[in-house]
Amino acid sequence: MKQVIVMRTDLKMGKGKIAAQACHACLGCYKKADKENLRKWEFSGQKKVVLKISSEEELLELHTLVKETDLTCCLITDAGHTQIEPSTRTCLGIGPGPDDKIDKLTGHLKLL
Repeated sequence: MKQVIVMRTDLKMGKGKIAAQACHACLGCYKKADKENLRKWEFSGQKKVVLKISSEEELLELHTLVKETDLTCCLITDAGHTQIEPSTRTCLGIGPGPDDKIDKLTGHLKLL
């Protein structure tokens, strides 16, 4: 079981901003997740992996693919109070869910 956060790299966000956006995605998915998947994930160490994606277009394509599955997902849109413009989509949280299901969708992406 794992959770994946897919972060846009084209926005050139600072490290703190990236961390905050990843936290939003993690918590957003946590709130939506199936209780059984949460339990399995929590008892297996709550593995999280942060991957990079190069554009909003690619992020939205991935979001569409994930929505066609039974995996939990959460697309994060920033309020625009600090480094980036309001309504900017920054990242996508996926899971927690089975590694193999998530890897089918994100296995081609590299670690952030």
